[in-house]
Amino acid sequence: MVSFPDASIDYRQHPECYRIGHGERGVFHVHPYKGELLPLWAIRNEADARQAVADLYARYRDYRGQNDFVGMDMARKYLQMGYTRARRYARYPGGRKKDAEGRLRQPSNADAEKARIAEHYREKLDQVRADDVYQRAKREYQRRLRSAKR
Repeated sequence: MVSFPDASIDYRQHPECYRIGHGERGVFHVHPYKGELLPLWAIRNEADARQAVADLYARYRDYRGQNDFVGMDMARKYLQMGYTRARRYARYPGGRKKDAEGRLRQPSNADAEKARIAEHYREKLDQVRADDVYQRAKREYQRRLRSAKR
């Protein structure tokens, strides 16, 4: 078995090789989804982030309509990455948790715009996570993987 994520695999052609994993694992290695989703992702400013959230959610809906669980889950991961990265920048100046000497910084509410951006991402992330179609597809995907291992 090949380790996950393996950037040489086309996960649309071989969805059985995909692993859901924790958090944002695979966002930069799961092809062709990375190429479709990464260009949409942004946290630069609130206007760009609003557009990114709308575009990522539209892609999620496209994957959902195609019954493409891997695409749905990857869109979820990009929404999650938008949320977590924006929260980090909202709490730590420059997004860095450590200072120049390597000491941990105390979190603060350093950037109100990044906090708003995080909330835009979180709203859509919560919608995806609560989507009945996503939940069913995830359970079915996990069931198929368990059956294949037997």
